[in-house]
Parts: sequence; structure tokens; C-alpha cells
Amino acid sequence: MAVKMVATNRQARRNYEISETFEAGIVLRGSEVKSLRESKVQISDTYARFEDGELWLIGLHVAPYVRASTHQRVEPARKRKLLLHRAELDRLFSKTEQDHLAIVPMALYFKENRAKIELGLGRGRRTVDKRQAIAKRDADREARRELARRSRR
Repeated sequence: MAVKMVATNRQARRNYEISETFEAGIVLRGSEVKSLRESKVQISDTYARFEDGELWLIGLHVAPYVRASTHQRVEPARKRKLLLHRAELDRLFSKTEQDHLAIVPMALYFKENRAKIELGLGRGRRTVDKRQAIAKRDADREARRELARRSRR
């Protein structure tokens, strides 16, 4: 089961405290798949939202495929439907409504020749929380370095 990574959202783990991740399919049109294969996509300002009981990906920018036919152009930043089982949709909807959590795209990739997106369910971090997370990460890194340094002696 080969996975070809297309794009990642490196800011997501810094800006959100991700509690759970899950995988969803994406409904794409025509040449969008070819653009994704060439990694002509930007997911940094993307988010998912429920509308009429369905989950939609908003803000995903897929650049138009250069060699596509001109009679059928697809809007680069249109909203795209996400494919999940009904039970997963219901569980996510209840969590986002009750706990006020956000659904944030983490990565976009091809799995068995199908476009998939990894979504994270999390709460937005404040600036103070971000600083604390960075300080904790730096302290852990220093501790690992010191342990490695002592084990070499």
C-alpha cells in the first residue's frame, strides 16, 4: 500500500492542539487529479465545515492543469465534498458542535491511486499556548542531547 505524499500543513500542529486524526476521500473533477499528482496544491489556509449534514473542504487551492482542455475549466478554490461514512460524519458533527473543535487538514496524499486527506480534530491554540509548546519541545530536545552526550562518554 504505497502512499505518495502531495502536500502537508506544517502549521496545523503548531496552531491547533490535535486530539484525533482521520482519513477522508475528496470529490475531484477532471484535471484536478493531474494537478494534484504534480503537487500543484496549497492546503495551508484550508478548513472543513459541515453544511446540510455533509462535510466540505473550503479554501483548498488546486492550480489548473496546464494541458487541460479549455472548454471545461474548474475553479481553483471551489469547495470540495469530503467522503466519510455516515457514522464518522455524525460523530465528528457532534464533537465539533459540543466541544467547539475545528477540523483541520493535516496532509494530502494518494493512497492506492485515490486522493485522500488526513484531517485533524483539534482546538485552536492561543499565542501563550504556542510559546509553552515550543519551550517544552526545546527542553525535551536539550534533555535528549544531554543524555546522548553522556552516553557517548
